[in-house]
Amino acid sequence: MTKMSVTVDFHYDFGSPNAYFVHRVIPEIALRTGADFNYVPVLLGGVFKATGNQAPMLAFAGVPSKLAYQRKEIERFIARHKLTAFRMNAHFPVNTLQLMRLAVAAEAEGVAPAYIEAMFAGMWEKSLKLDDPAVIAATLAEAGLDGEKLMARAQTHEIKAKLAANTEASVKRGTFGIPTMFVGDEMWFGKDTLRDVEEAIVHAQQSEAEAEPVRELP
Repeated sequence: MTKMSVTVDFHYDFGSPNAYFVHRVIPEIALRTGADFNYVPVLLGGVFKATGNQAPMLAFAGVPSKLAYQRKEIERFIARHKLTAFRMNAHFPVNTLQLMRLAVAAEAEGVAPAYIEAMFAGMWEKSLKLDDPAVIAATLAEAGLDGEKLMARAQTHEIKAKLAANTEASVKRGTFGIPTMFVGDEMWFGKDTLRDVEEAIVHAQQSEAEAEPVRELP
C-alpha cells in the first residue's frame, strides 16, 4: 500500500548544531516514512529576542553538570547516527543573519537544497567562519552556486522582510528555539524528539488512510 503524503515543517538556523544533526538524520526518516520535509529558514537570534530565551551555554552557564550532560547527549547522538564528520565550530557562536537571508534568497532562486547542504557542512563539518563575507562567497563558489547573485538578492527588502516574517510566524506557532519541527499543528523541539516526530508521521499516515473512503468494486 502506498504511504500517504505527510509534510513536516523543519524550522532551522545554521547557528544551531542540533539543527545540523536534524538535517543529517532527516534523509533516514524520509526514506522510512516517505514524508516530505519543508525547510523553513528563521533567525534564531530573533526567536530568542521574541521569547526571552537564551542559548544553553548562557542559560545554564551556572549549571556545569547540565552542560556536561548535554555534551554527553551529543556524543550519544553522533554515535547512534554515525555522524563522525561533525566538528564543533571553532568560531562559535557565529552571527547567522546573512546566512539566513541567503537561505531565503536561495529558496527564491530555486537552489535551496544545495545552499542548505553547503552551509550546514561548512558550519559543522569544516568549522568555517561563516559570518565573514569572503568565507561565505568562497563556500558558495565551492558549492557551484552563483554567490554574487545570491548575495545581491539577500540584501533586497523582499528577502529581509521574508526572513522576518518567517521568524515571527514561527514564534506564533510556539517556537522558542531551534531546531523545531511541526507535523500538522503538533510541535516538537530538539534533535532528541526525532523519534517522536517519526511516530507522529506514521500516525498521521494511518489516520489519513483510515479516513479514505472505501471504493466499491464495479
